[in-house]
Order: sequence, then structure tokens, then C-alpha cells
Amino acid sequence: MDQGMDNRHIRFSDRREEVDLEQLQSLLKIGAFWAKERTLDGLAIAIANSKPVVTVWDGEKLIGHARATSDGVYRATIWDVVIDPDYRGAGLGRKLVQTVLAHPFVCDVERVYLMTTHQTEFYEHIGFEQNSSTTLVLCNSEFQSEFQGEKYFEGVFANTFKS
Repeated sequence: MDQGMDNRHIRFSDRREEVDLEQLQSLLKIGAFWAKERTLDGLAIAIANSKPVVTVWDGEKLIGHARATSDGVYRATIWDVVIDPDYRGAGLGRKLVQTVLAHPFVCDVERVYLMTTHQTEFYEHIGFEQNSSTTLVLCNSEFQSEFQGEKYFEGVFANTFKS
């Protein structure tokens, strides 16, 4: 998108119910190498469990998306930041992230995290800092096979909630 292009018709929304899952899936396929395989069912679950969910629209076309999860006090994480490649370079990604950061579920937390592979410099311009001391990952499929998923937790929590 041309830097000088008039983008007054671009609309940002934090209404989760406006998310068009098929358009989101298509956007992730063309604009996010790490999310090309996301399913509609998976996206629906992720959206339902995220607040805020911010989308960017050009008319009826979804051109941007980001979401966050937060406890509202201590920690929040921003996920799935993507702008349609045809609209990059016009400041929409920056405004998208800033909109998420300004949301009441995110703006007052002590720390906001996000993961990025190739866009470190972009996020540093917004105010994020590299923090290598907190990067740990658990591949849940490995955890589930080791502890047999729900069966393990049934035993662990069997007596916890009895009255």
C-alpha cells in the first residue's frame, strides 16, 4: 500500500462477533507463515478465548487482525498480528498493535508479551524490548503423550473438588 494513499476508509474494530473466520483464515494463509495451517474450528476457539480481538477492514474485506489474552493485572500476550501484504507499509500494523495495547484488558497489566520470528525491529519501534530470559516453550502434544492428557488430570484432580 502506498504510504501516501488515502486510508480514511480503513476501519478498526474490537468487536469479536465481527470476525469473519473464513476471511481470517485466508488472511493468515497469505500474510503469516506461522499460521498457514490454522483450521476454522481452531480459529473459532482462539477468538472465543481472546480479549481483545482487533480487526482491520477495508470496506467488507478483512485486512488485519491481532488478538490478546490477559489476566487483566499481571500479564498479557499478543497473538496473531497480521496485515494483508497489499496494505503493509502504511502504518496499519503499528496502529493495530497500539489498539490492542490500549484496550482495557491489556493497558494496565504489568507486562505484555509477544513472540516474533522476523519482526523484532518493528515491535521495538512500538516499545517492546527483547527479553531472552523468559522464553520457554512446551509442545503440548509431547506433554499430552507423556501424561495421557485428560486421564492424567482426572486422577490428579479427582479429590480436589469434592465437597
